[in-house]
Amino acid sequence: MNQQVAMNQRVTTDQQVATNQQVAIAGAGPVGLWLAAELRLAGITVTVLEPRLEPDPKSKALTVHPRTIELLASRGLEKPFLEEGLHIPSGHFAVLDSRLDFGLLETRYPFTLALLQSRTEELFEIHARAAGADIRRGHRVTGLTETPDSVTVHIEGPDGPYDEEALYVAGCDGTRSTVRTSAQIPYPGDDFTVLGFLGDVVLDEPPPGAAFSKTGIDGLVMIVALPGGLHRVVGTVPADVRTDWPGDLTLEELRANVRQVTGTDFGLHSPTWLSRYGNTSRQAERYVKGRVVLAGDAAHQHMPAGGVGLNVGVQDATNLGWKLAATIQGRAPAGLLDTYHDERHPVGADLLEHTAAQTALIAAFTPDGQRLRSLLSKLVAEQPELSRTLGERLSGLHVAYDAPTADAHPLVGRRAPDLAFTDGGDTVFALLRTGHHVLLDLRGPHANRETPLATAEDGPLVTRTATLTGEHAPWAEVTAALIRPDGHVAWATEEHDPGKLPTVTRDALDQAGLTGTDR
Repeated sequence: MNQQVAMNQRVTTDQQVATNQQVAIAGAGPVGLWLAAELRLAGITVTVLEPRLEPDPKSKALTVHPRTIELLASRGLEKPFLEEGLHIPSGHFAVLDSRLDFGLLETRYPFTLALLQSRTEELFEIHARAAGADIRRGHRVTGLTETPDSVTVHIEGPDGPYDEEALYVAGCDGTRSTVRTSAQIPYPGDDFTVLGFLGDVVLDEPPPGAAFSKTGIDGLVMIVALPGGLHRVVGTVPADVRTDWPGDLTLEELRANVRQVTGTDFGLHSPTWLSRYGNTSRQAERYVKGRVVLAGDAAHQHMPAGGVGLNVGVQDATNLGWKLAATIQGRAPAGLLDTYHDERHPVGADLLEHTAAQTALIAAFTPDGQRLRSLLSKLVAEQPELSRTLGERLSGLHVAYDAPTADAHPLVGRRAPDLAFTDGGDTVFALLRTGHHVLLDLRGPHANRETPLATAEDGPLVTRTATLTGEHAPWAEVTAALIRPDGHVAWATEEHDPGKLPTVTRDALDQAGLTGTDR
C-alpha cells in the first residue's frame, strides 16, 4: 500500500472534530518553521501564525552546529547551508584561548557553519511553504482555550480578531511565549547577573581573518565578519556584571567597551543593530501539557554562549514533529507524545547548565578567574579527549535518550551516524528524508532471508537491506536496527538466528506502532 495513503487512512477520532487545521504553530522563527515542515512531511495540516509582517533582518544567531547539519542532511536540505555558510573547523567553550577541535568529532560534518539566522529562517520558510505549510504573517496569537478534543487559538490579524481551532497548538514563540503563558505552564529560573553587548557595525580597520577574540581582566570581545561589509562585535566587560538594566546600548558605549578590551575600536561606525543580552536562565516545567506543546526558546532561555540556542530548538522540533504526527494520525504507541518532554527536557536542563558554566568563565575578570581560564585553556589544548567531550556537548552530538528497557542494545537512544553500505546506495541520512522510520536489515549477503523482517502492510517505514562498510565499529555485529525519523536508534539487535530474528524484529515494529496488525 502507498505509505502516504496508508498514513491518511489511519486517523484518530480526534480528527472528526471540526478543526481548521490539525496543528497551529505560534511563531515563524527557525523552530516554528522547521516544526511546520516536519509535520507536513508526515501529512499533517499546519498553520503558522507570526506577528511580524516580514522576517526579522536582525540575526540573533550565526552558528549552525554539526548535529543540526546532520538533521538538514536527513531532510535533503543541507546543500544551500554547506554552500553559503562559512565552514569553521572548531568551536569555543567560554571563549577560551584554546578552541575545540571539531575534527575529533565522529560526524560527516566536523565543523560549524557561520550563517546569518535571517538566511536560515529564509531557507526554512521556503522549505516549509514547499511542504504545504500555511504561514500567516501579521497574525499574532493572543491566547487560547483548550477543550478535551481541541484547542481554540485566539488571534489578532490584519482585519481584526478571529479564532482558529486545531487539535494541538505548538508554542514556538520565544521566551515571552503567549502560548506557554496561556497554558499556565510555569517557567522558573534565574534573572540575569551578567549582561553582554552586541553591535553589527562597519569597521574601517577590521582585525585580520574571519574571526577575532581577546579576553583579559578588562573584559572580552569577539568580532566576526558578516556579509555585506559588516562585522558583529560582541562581548562583556566587568561593568556588565550587574543585576540592573542600564538602558539601551549606545554606539559610544560599544566603542568604549571595545577600546577597553583591545586598545582600539577598529574604526567602528554605522551600526545596523545595537543590542544587549543577558544570562537569564529559565526552563518550562512541562514541554507537553494537554494539547499544548513547547519548543525552542518558549521551552528554555539561557545565555547565548557557544551559539547553541537555535540548534537545540531545531533539535527539539525534530524530536517533536514525528511524535505529534503519529499521535494525531492514531498510530502512536501509548504515551509517545509525552516522551517528547521526557527526552528533551533533560537536554534543555543540560543546555542551561553548560551555558551557565560558560558564563561564569566569561565573567571571571578577577586575577584568580583569569588563572582558571588559563588552566582550562591549557587542558583543552593538552587533552584531546576533553576537547572532544566539550565539542560533542556544544554540537549536540552527545545527546542520547534513555532506552525503554534495561536489556536494550547499547545503541538504543543514540543518534545513528550516516551509515554507508557496500553497494554504494543511499546512506542512512538519505533514507531518513522521507521522515519515516528506517528498518535496516544488516544480516549480510549470504544470510537466510526466507522470512522478511517487514511486510508491505507495515509502516510508514523504509526498509534497507544491505551490508555496512567497515567504518562503523559499534555497528559491526548488528543484524537489524530500527531508526526513528529524528535519527535516533529505536531498537537494535545482534540476533543471528534466522528463526528468531524476524520474530524479535516484528516485536520491535509492533512496539513502535509500525506493524499492520489491527490498523
